[in-house]
Amino acid sequence: MINRRTIAALSAVAATTLALAACSSPGGDEEGGATELRVLVNVTPNLTEEYWNELVAPFEKANPDVDVVIQNPGAEGVAAAVPRLLAAGDVPDIVQSQAPTPDLVPELVDLSEYEWASSGPLADQYSIDGKYYMAGIGVQLQSLMFYNKQAFADAGIAEPPTTLDELDDALAALKAAGWDTTIQTGGDWMSSHVLQAVGLPTIIAEYPDWFQEMSAGDLTFSETYADAVERYADWVAEGYIPKDALGVKYPDAEQNFLAGNSAIYPMGSWFAGTEAKTPDAPEIGVFRAPAEAGVDNPAMGANIASPYFIMKASKHQEAAADLVEFLTTDQDAVASQLAVDGNFRDGYEYEMTPLGEELLAIVADTPPSDYTPTGGGYGERTLPDGYADEINVQTQSLMGATPASDVLSSMDAWFAANVR
Repeated sequence: MINRRTIAALSAVAATTLALAACSSPGGDEEGGATELRVLVNVTPNLTEEYWNELVAPFEKANPDVDVVIQNPGAEGVAAAVPRLLAAGDVPDIVQSQAPTPDLVPELVDLSEYEWASSGPLADQYSIDGKYYMAGIGVQLQSLMFYNKQAFADAGIAEPPTTLDELDDALAALKAAGWDTTIQTGGDWMSSHVLQAVGLPTIIAEYPDWFQEMSAGDLTFSETYADAVERYADWVAEGYIPKDALGVKYPDAEQNFLAGNSAIYPMGSWFAGTEAKTPDAPEIGVFRAPAEAGVDNPAMGANIASPYFIMKASKHQEAAADLVEFLTTDQDAVASQLAVDGNFRDGYEYEMTPLGEELLAIVADTPPSDYTPTGGGYGERTLPDGYADEINVQTQSLMGATPASDVLSSMDAWFAANVR
């Protein structure tokens, strides 16, 4: 599997030589043979096995005594494969796409001694008990609102809104201009994505330890999220969120926006990858989800892009560390991974559309301290298990015209039953 490669698809990566010098000769454990590094990766239509093999080819060329074997987890996915492989005693050396958790930490190598891990993207946010167990390639921004520039022109909106009040005004103007699907959302996981984009920029700016305090029972959902939930309910009542949105699937929502049928699409930065592949898309811009007026440092929801960790059961931890360093610091390797999945990292540029350049500017302007988890959280900023599903269910209730007060009461009750 690993020797049948087509290097041309990543010629820029294959040309990499300079940053690999430090990775040379990690040594083999098998007498007279190569060190085999098994890497369990997320395989998708973009991240194919062929892609992964081509990505590591320059590392293997610079380290001829290392043989990198790409493992495809198949339909079960990486998150399900890891505990199964641990139980079977068949553990890969490196795992990609899964973030460390407190429960998994005993199985992971502490990477704190490596500067490339402790100072990498979102490293502090993903640390656990002050230690660093993963390294990633960049960030996936979450608190974003993509918009149809023609729609804004039709509504006489000269500049994207910078506060929630300005966003309310923009939504009213768009509706008056004839844009019936003012906010493009849908069912599935998308429902709560919009609510979090409305709430978290302000909530985390005002309560930096919101995740920890909510988990400890020191705050309630209704005293922190009430404004966002009530605003969302108002949007439903005003028709900014279509009545049939619950029945819209994610691919259909995306395509509807790309077809120019909706005005604003709250979505993560990965959307830029799809937009770049859509030749007939309307002109699209992006702005960060705004906060309440007066909030100077609105939080930006963000996840790590392509995290890697090393399993403690690996017999080749030094060689594994060399490979992870290459994958998360080499200019060409990082740029390739960012480009293939629409992710971003300041200082690592690749050929971008104008929309991608707007997103990179947001990354460059966002201090690391402003990044926040979404959903159930990560690192030491986590909420009780099941929160992501519950907030999604309750948001869908809002979409069905359930009063905001009922949703807030339900969320308070859920936290009361689930706090640690």
